[in-house]
Amino acid sequence: MPTIKSSADLRNSYNDISALCHTYSEPVFITKNGKGDLAVMSIETYEAINGKLELYSAISEGLDDVTAGRTRPFSDAMKDFRKRRAADDKNL
Repeated sequence: MPTIKSSADLRNSYNDISALCHTYSEPVFITKNGKGDLAVMSIETYEAINGKLELYSAISEGLDDVTAGRTRPFSDAMKDFRKRRAADDKNL
């Protein structure tokens, strides 16, 4: 069940809401005049959510590539990777 607090609670009890966000790793929903206005969360929770969204986006792009036939055998990709790595090692 989501945690819902008023904007007055945010103003008057910031430290309590901050502790709540850090303890439960979930957003706290802030209302203004009885209606939803904000979602407040810890930086750690934000970064975790954002990381998942980036991963889902990369997976979606990969699936689109597979559907469109923009793929190549893994062995070919590894050969290219090893060539590039060997060239980088020589340049060090």
